[in-house]
Parts: sequence; C-alpha cells; structure tokens
Amino acid sequence: MSRSLRSILSLDDLEAAARRRLPRSVFAYVNGAVETDAARRDNRAAFDEWGFVPRILVDVSKRTTATRLFGEEYAQPFGIAPMGIAALSAYRGDLVLATGAAAEGIPMIMSGSSLIRLEEVANANPAAWFQAYLPGDDRRIAPLVERVAAAGFGTLVVTVDVAVLSNRENNVRAGFSTPLRPSFRLAWDGITHPRWLVGNALRTIARHGMPHFENSFAERGAPIVARNVDRDFSQRDHLHWGHLEAIRRRWKGRLVVKGIVHEEDARIARESGVDGVIVSNHGGRQLDATASGLRVLPAIAAAKGSMAVMYDGGIRRGTDVLKALALGADFTWVGRPFNYAAAIAGEQGVRHAARLLGGEVRRNMALLGLNRLAELDAGRLMRLR
Repeated sequence: MSRSLRSILSLDDLEAAARRRLPRSVFAYVNGAVETDAARRDNRAAFDEWGFVPRILVDVSKRTTATRLFGEEYAQPFGIAPMGIAALSAYRGDLVLATGAAAEGIPMIMSGSSLIRLEEVANANPAAWFQAYLPGDDRRIAPLVERVAAAGFGTLVVTVDVAVLSNRENNVRAGFSTPLRPSFRLAWDGITHPRWLVGNALRTIARHGMPHFENSFAERGAPIVARNVDRDFSQRDHLHWGHLEAIRRRWKGRLVVKGIVHEEDARIARESGVDGVIVSNHGGRQLDATASGLRVLPAIAAAKGSMAVMYDGGIRRGTDVLKALALGADFTWVGRPFNYAAAIAGEQGVRHAARLLGGEVRRNMALLGLNRLAELDAGRLMRLR
C-alpha cells in the first residue's frame, strides 16, 4: 500500500487527504454543491434518521456481498457514480476509475462531461456504463447514441436533472470556472500543489495536449480553456420525455435514467420502457433544497414494476449502503469519495476505497445477522426522528 493510503481508514478520510493534494479551485469543484448546500446536507441527514434493528445468534459465516443487477453479478452492492472532469483531479481520471472498478468487480459509470474519449474507457473496461448529458436536439442525440453503441457500451445512463446550469457560487469563490480562465490565482494554486501540477496538469499537457470535452456529442468538444466551451452544455432545457422515448427506440442496450426524485416521474420512466432509474438529487449539485433521494426511495421502489431502482447521494459508510438497500434500492452508487481516492493514489486509491466500503458492508451484514443482501428489508430499520 502506498504511503498516502496508510492513514485512510474510511471514505471520510479521503476528503481531507484530497483537500491537501488538490488545488483549492479543483477541490472546490469536486467537493462543492450549490447555493446554501441544503440539498447536499440533506443527503447525509436522511441517513441519520434511521437506525438498525439487528438479529442475533445467526450463523453468518457464509455471508456474501455479491449482488446481481441487470443479470450481471458484482462483488459489492455499490458502484462508481459518474463524475465530470475527473481527469482534472486525477491523471487520466476516467481510466483510473474504470480500471479500478474492473479490478474490484464493481460497475463504473463514465461521465459524458469527461476529458478522455469514451472509446478509451470502453477499451479499458468493457463492462463500464456511459452517462450522457443530452440536449433537446434529435440531430445531436442520435449520433452520440450511435457512437456510444459503436464503442461497445451495454448500458446508457441519461441524466435528466440538468435542464440548466446550476448556481455553483462556491466554484466562483474558489476560482474555478468552465472554461478554465488562466489567472494569477489559478497559477498560484498549481505552484502551491506541486504533486498535482507535475503529476497531473503538466503531465497531461505534455503527453496528451490540452484537454477537450470529448464526449458531449458525437464529435469532439471544445478545449477546457475555450471561450465557447458553454456550447457543450447548452439547449438541455429543450429535453423532454419524447426525446427519451426516441432514445429507447434507437438504443438496443440497457437504458437507465438518473436524477429521479418524484414517484410520478419514475412511473413515466417505467412506461417509457426504461430498464432502471437512479434516485438522485445530483449530489446536491443542481437544485438546492431538493430532498434527499433516500426520503423518496421507498415510494419509488414500491412502484418500480420490472425496473431496477438504484440510489445515489451521500453514501460514505457501509451502513449507508445497507440503509438504502433496506429502503428499497436494488443497488447504490458512490461519487465524490472515489474521485478523492483517484486524486490521492490513482487506481490503487480507487481499489482501496472500494475495499474499505466493501469491508464495512460485509462486517455490518454479520452484525445485522445477514448472510445475503436479499434478506435485508425495512424490517431491519427503525425511524429515529
């Protein structure tokens, strides 16, 4: 184990370590939410409102964390959520996340707002999923869907809670923006964080040139420093259910919708032929004061029909994973901690984070009296407040 990981005993430890490693502006982009951070805080607060009711004297020596999702078996009931611009915080970040996930037997969703070509990630991890931010323009949607299919991705995730860019004041205050604007402050940030400057920023430019948004559309997007980079994030307010239904007709693989928090939207998604939904408030990064997905999860799970219902938002402990599963999730996703882990120690960091969380899940299953995750339901929980 690398020296940088020896003191990392939980996912929470990764945040402090990443804060030291990354420039202030880059860390603020990964860590921050929007406006008052109310939605992000509620993601954590919702978990604290539930306590466990364990069963005792159960032989749990044969317990397993293995989980089936869409007919595939994974080593853990969690995967790596999509995170934009991951290559800014970790060298070749999307590839690091993909290979780390493959090595640990968990799924990984590649973000559409990434700086590495989706074809490279598919080659590194053929089981990876691809997540798209789509404009409401059929002429741009269809070619991207075809490109994703041609690359070999079997699961397409459409994120639907980004109609407009959110109000990320924290990014502005910390000096982060897209496009990245060269400034004395940004330069000083790099100079005072030499491991990131040399190991990521300069190394990337020397080996691969200026990063571009590679996967917003079928064609290559703008450089991260281009003034017109906003074109890659425009016209999302045109997107509607009709576009999703058209994608369903075109896309032959599994189709997942991410960003569902309303039971009625989950019903419409099911009727539109979607294979699964991810209940999520985007990590608190879109509409502030949006309720945690954990609060609406039971109602959505009760109405899921044949869809898979997954959960994303605020997971930091194995107990969080188990609470989400008990409340109706078939699977869970974890974002920021894996970004921090990649920033600290690359693929080794990603694998370490997965093992920490997986170890907690396995230990907590024993303490709950569980051998299989399918035995878990709301009967093992009690509302505390």
